[in-house]
Amino acid sequence: MRVNRAWLGLIVLTLPTLIVAMDMTALLLALPQLSADLGATNVQQLWISDSYGFMVAGLVITMGTLGDRIGRRRLLMIGGAAFAVLSVVAACATGPLMLIAARTLLGVAGATLAPSTLALITNMFRDERRRGQAIAIWATCQFTGGALGPVLAGFLLEHFWWGSVFLAAVPAMALLLLAGPFLLPEFRSDQAGRLDLASVGLSLVSVLLMVYGIKQLTVESAPVVPAAALVAGAAIGFVFVRRQLRLETPLLDLRLFRNRPFTAVVVALVFAGIAMAGTGLLVTQYLQSVLGFSPVASAVLFAPMGLGVAAGTMAAPTLARRMKQTTAIAGGLVGSALGGLLLVAVDVEGAIALPLVMIGITVLALGTGPLFALGTGLVVGSVPPERAGSAASMSETGNYFGGSLGFALFGVVAAVVYRSGMAGRSLAGTSDSLAGAIAASQRLPADQGAELLHAAREAFTASLHVTGVVAAIIFAGLAVLVLILRPATRITPAAMPDFEATHS
Repeated sequence: MRVNRAWLGLIVLTLPTLIVAMDMTALLLALPQLSADLGATNVQQLWISDSYGFMVAGLVITMGTLGDRIGRRRLLMIGGAAFAVLSVVAACATGPLMLIAARTLLGVAGATLAPSTLALITNMFRDERRRGQAIAIWATCQFTGGALGPVLAGFLLEHFWWGSVFLAAVPAMALLLLAGPFLLPEFRSDQAGRLDLASVGLSLVSVLLMVYGIKQLTVESAPVVPAAALVAGAAIGFVFVRRQLRLETPLLDLRLFRNRPFTAVVVALVFAGIAMAGTGLLVTQYLQSVLGFSPVASAVLFAPMGLGVAAGTMAAPTLARRMKQTTAIAGGLVGSALGGLLLVAVDVEGAIALPLVMIGITVLALGTGPLFALGTGLVVGSVPPERAGSAASMSETGNYFGGSLGFALFGVVAAVVYRSGMAGRSLAGTSDSLAGAIAASQRLPADQGAELLHAAREAFTASLHVTGVVAAIIFAGLAVLVLILRPATRITPAAMPDFEATHS
């Protein structure tokens, strides 16, 4: 009976995890419709889509540590209530500025949810095997939400107005608020200390500047402003690190990086995020612009990538019972490398193009499952319970940074390969991008337009091949890193408070 209570609590915790992940991706399909209805300019559209992710990434460090100080359940309840109210406000927005403000505040609320849910799991499940299963389920919901966000948005937009995409979060948050106080334990650190507001400001400004710089590098024709933002963000980040190492109770305990497996997993989470986000960016464009699928159809065809991660995370606890955790993680990453190499065989057209790309992204994603499940468990389980929120925030920050870096870095690599493939072609209207080439081909005579379109698709497919190779190299390198930095003995997670005993 006591175990059932913990598992019921886990179901409640998966709701905000699923919703936050879905909110990251669901707006992609709704953006054109809501922009037309609200009259949003291009710049306003950018802020509507990015403000949420910016605030989540910028505040997740603060919120993870704040939960340790004021209570993880309390912070989760506050964040859930705010998320529900702000979702209604966003759905009823009457102008672009109102929607931008609502999305920004939704990001603040969203930042409270992910680290709180993960840290609470460490309190509810003290048994290593059950905690591993719980974290695998949590990670499954996170990545399933990201994969299903565009699919759900496509369904809602087909039957309702764009505001329904935001309202989908309200029932889940309502259930969290009703059941949370009865099923979830409260936990706060007795050694919390005072929240250092200077550290909060430094971390927020540093992360926002760096994420902004990374994202804008792929869209700005002149990279001066994004580069300046990156330099400024890095400088402020250096000041933040120096301050954390001097404080007795830091906002983020960087001394955790003295633990070699902890460091290896955090680094692996960042670089796996880079490879997955970059691959996802190229594959979705390939499905739409090369194979010619609609955005909704592309979202459905791309769903196996998120579902592959979900399947891998669910299988991770079984693998961990048969081999060392680091061996399972490294083996999965080798599988991901093979999935990346499958993308090299994808062609511009042909009967096997679509099956091959879908198998490639599924295998690639499936192999990352043990890293996201077992690695996340290793991160939060290798620290004392009073620091679980700080450890969880590091894990989440690594994921957000990896995703932002992946879009930027792979976008740059793809652009370079594409331009190289189009160089020297004497085709009128040749553009620096595939989208531009498609538009230009429609203005040319039929034969010239077809020639330009075929050349552009070939050049873009070549960039997908390079992406697959780079992703394979990253995953293979991470597998080696995890094996090199694994502990000499079996990892024993820090003792956790007995939730089942104290809530009988």
